[in-house]
Amino acid sequence: MNNSGTFRSRFGLSDASIAGVSLTLAGFIGVMGIITAEVLYPDYSTRQDISDLGSTRPPNPVIHEPSATIFNSTMLLTGAMVLVSAYLLYRVLDRRGFPIALAVFGFGAFGVGVFPGNVAPWHGLFAMLTFVSGGIAVVLSARVVPRPFSLLCGLFGGISLLVLASVFFYGLVGGGPSPLEPLGPGGIERWVVYPLILWLPAFGGYLLADSADATATHE
Repeated sequence: MNNSGTFRSRFGLSDASIAGVSLTLAGFIGVMGIITAEVLYPDYSTRQDISDLGSTRPPNPVIHEPSATIFNSTMLLTGAMVLVSAYLLYRVLDRRGFPIALAVFGFGAFGVGVFPGNVAPWHGLFAMLTFVSGGIAVVLSARVVPRPFSLLCGLFGGISLLVLASVFFYGLVGGGPSPLEPLGPGGIERWVVYPLILWLPAFGGYLLADSADATATHE
């Protein structure tokens, strides 16, 4: 990572440090927000779509509070923090493809919060944008970090994209049941989403450890 062009905030922190904090918090909020919404949703099963926590799909959408507010707020906060991180990383990284993909990922997650499951077709479009751009962003992040962390980034992003691609292949081309069908729609979706959410604090921690601020404290 190139920190030579790092800008300092009024708190004396570098762009990389602030981006690291934002991504770490985004991952924490994403995981804990979903868990909290699941617990408060009556008779919720992880075989259900994650977005059911905000609202089920038309024509007869079901909305349970406070799960809906918690989930939608979680998506809004997570998306906003990822967008902030993407902007800061765009200013300090030589490779611009990764922060651009990260920004699209954050924008997609924010859109999921704005348009719950009962708002068709926008919710589905933003959800798909989140899945695809998130997987691409995580794979591209492998190009800006050293080994062995780059291998983990490639693994997390690759798993997410591979599971997503398998859904389309078996649904549109194969015409038969997916090998992942026993997991249910919610289980399959979690194999797409959770690698991305777990990557957020992992990459955020890398940024915090690798930033100029962390280096300065050890000199």
